[in-house]
Amino acid sequence: MSSVEGSTLTREETDLEAEFSSLPEVQRPYQVVVWNDPVNLMSYVAWVFRTYFGHPRERAHQLMLQVHEQGRAVVATGTREQAERDVTAMHHYGLQATLEES
Repeated sequence: MSSVEGSTLTREETDLEAEFSSLPEVQRPYQVVVWNDPVNLMSYVAWVFRTYFGHPRERAHQLMLQVHEQGRAVVATGTREQAERDVTAMHHYGLQATLEES
């Protein structure tokens, strides 16, 4: 195997690198994290999870308890753009939320 113009890559590796560099970047999943706060009622937090995310009553209640007891809960996953929209929506509902890469 020969080097390509001083590179440590073989011609085959260089060809593969060129081929894959033209492909669109794969969307990495992001998660929406809601944090505990001393302001919002637990019933309100569960209501937000049901209303905005469409979680069933029991799942919304479980997530609300996780926020309350553990300080945070992952309430949704998706593309970065969707996670950013969800975080903004949580802020509009008065909840503390962030996004992080899954």
